[in-house]
Amino acid sequence: MNGIEIKTSKYLINYEESLNLMQTRIKKIKDKKSTELIWFLEHDHIYTQGTSAKSDEILKKNNVLVFKSNRGGKTTYHGPGQRIIYFLIDLNKKKKDIRIFISIIENSLISLLNLYGVKARSFKDRVGIWVTETKNVKFKKEMKIGAIGLRISKWITYHGLSVNINPDLKYYDYIHACGLKNYKNTSLLELGVKISKEEFDKKFLNIFLEKLSKV
Repeated sequence: MNGIEIKTSKYLINYEESLNLMQTRIKKIKDKKSTELIWFLEHDHIYTQGTSAKSDEILKKNNVLVFKSNRGGKTTYHGPGQRIIYFLIDLNKKKKDIRIFISIIENSLISLLNLYGVKARSFKDRVGIWVTETKNVKFKKEMKIGAIGLRISKWITYHGLSVNINPDLKYYDYIHACGLKNYKNTSLLELGVKISKEEFDKKFLNIFLEKLSKV
């Protein structure tokens, strides 16, 4: 699709294995031996800490592994029910502006959420996608539904976006997600939206590719 391979994993993917696959793939993309890749998947329960994470973002220990990742950003949670989208995209072929690329990811999810009556936005001072209103009910304080953590190597992106479709939100109680205090994480299910992974993937992909084609 547009010269980009679309990969969908049906089973939980080990986080470290996904890193190895991405690093191998971006090397092949650099060497022009492979196409770009958009990968839809889920991880088993894990806390990952990006390059700017701090130790105090883990509030209390549980039996979930904490993994030091090479992505950008701080501490976040991944687990079943959370959709992960990894973007291995060669910006050498497009506009070399990582901020524009992040905005495409953010706005793609915001557009998708709007289809289901969920109003969301991004903020300059904190990364991610934040729900402000659902089904015409405004929240007193916005809640986070999507997190972004990217890395770039010679203008090839990897890592990407996590979106809470129907995960167990209690796992966020153990961390300051993305280093932020006093903010709640939510999910589509909690907001009253029931959507399958297949439906989510299809709609997100269509929106994202359309926006990407314009840069």
